[in-house]
Amino acid sequence: MQSGNKYALFFDIDGTLVSFQTHEIPSSTILALTQAKANGHKVFIATGRPPLIITNLGAIEHLIDGYVAINGALCFVGDEVIRCKDIPRESVQLVVKDALDKSYGLIVVGENDVAVFDPQGDVDRIFRGGLGVENFDQAKPLDVVLEQKILQLTPFFPKEYECDLMKRIPDCTSGRWHPDFTDITAKGADKGEGIITMATHFGLDPQYTIAFGDGGNDSPMIKAAGIGVAMGNALESLKNEANYTTTSVDDDGVLNALLHFGLV
Repeated sequence: MQSGNKYALFFDIDGTLVSFQTHEIPSSTILALTQAKANGHKVFIATGRPPLIITNLGAIEHLIDGYVAINGALCFVGDEVIRCKDIPRESVQLVVKDALDKSYGLIVVGENDVAVFDPQGDVDRIFRGGLGVENFDQAKPLDVVLEQKILQLTPFFPKEYECDLMKRIPDCTSGRWHPDFTDITAKGADKGEGIITMATHFGLDPQYTIAFGDGGNDSPMIKAAGIGVAMGNALESLKNEANYTTTSVDDDGVLNALLHFGLV
């Protein structure tokens, strides 16, 4: 890495910035991002979460230059939307009908609101209980959200069934970062496209982007970035795609990576 270059740093949230154990950002990560920002690097979020449930970044919110949200389907800086890519209506209807018929959980992310269908209690158990997600009490009725452009569908079913469903919606892509659910977006809406969109918006050379992640939905950005960093707690498949593997989120992984690359 050449000294003096300024980098755009893209961070996944769950399992990268935020610990699955504590649901908080480690103090070493806060310190590292504060120093990286002071050194002139830009800090971006790249997450599968829609804006409604990006509720756990308060400690670093003032450092963030922009968001690649909903796995790249929505990119924004402040109130300015840089990219918004919706799922074709026919595919939305197919997945919603399938969830209703088979009674599996489904989060429907619209352009403005989120709806939650949770017949088995899986969404509440995993998102609120396991991931510490807040704000689902602000979810809107399914019929209200379905009147909007739909940017993401998050069905709760095993990987085996995912393969079957995706064959029926070829205009979509799937990014699984949890064994119990996956995130479905329109084809071309992924974190890789998202970070390139954001870099272009800021006039940054994609060569000087570094992406940090741990899950399957991070794969596109790990491959698209100039440097891809896998957390120590990442999937083995992601580690194999990354240029560098750091320590886990709970073992100063972000700080250690930024030290390794000489950015702090």
